[in-house]
Amino acid sequence: MARIDRQARAQLLMAHDCQFSGVVAGMDEVGRGPLAGNVVTACVVMPKEPVLPWIDDSKKLSESRRVKVYEEIMRIALYVGIGQATPEEIDEINILEATKKAMRDAAAQVPADVFLIDAVTGLGLAGQEVPIIKGDATSYAIAAASIVAKVTRDRQLIELDKQYPTYGFARNKGYGTAEHIAALKASGPCPAHRRSFIRHFCDETV
Repeated sequence: MARIDRQARAQLLMAHDCQFSGVVAGMDEVGRGPLAGNVVTACVVMPKEPVLPWIDDSKKLSESRRVKVYEEIMRIALYVGIGQATPEEIDEINILEATKKAMRDAAAQVPADVFLIDAVTGLGLAGQEVPIIKGDATSYAIAAASIVAKVTRDRQLIELDKQYPTYGFARNKGYGTAEHIAALKASGPCPAHRRSFIRHFCDETV
């Protein structure tokens, strides 16, 4: 496989965002699919210079690289907003509405004219909303938001692992791995689990 020119890749993502006028924010979420933990969203406004060479879809970066890029983003970003919804909120209003709630909370912390959003529509924000399919692979600002959201949520799950070591949260980040499901079946859920997501793995009383 040809080596990716990371600077050229980041410049391409930034060029996408430069077609919009005013203050441009990118927004993404992490954690819609896991069985446990919050869904976390980030809303980020990045400066046009410098363009950080490793800004890309967070899933394309190693964990150690993500953390380094996260620290660079947090150092130079013009605005960063974090929103989240708890397992209880997810169970109460469903994962899509919980994600929208978390996105609104994140966007409320960022004064932007344009919000580039990874796929989600109809948030009712105080600015132009531009939903983009696979936005974290298209937009520099959304890619930055994907990294911030991912690192923020991963750190939460590492802390949850200290409270509830049975489930392997530090390793699986709340996703339904074989290890996680086996622990659920053996021990039942903990307060970090989304009851609406785990009914197939636990008895009907959860």
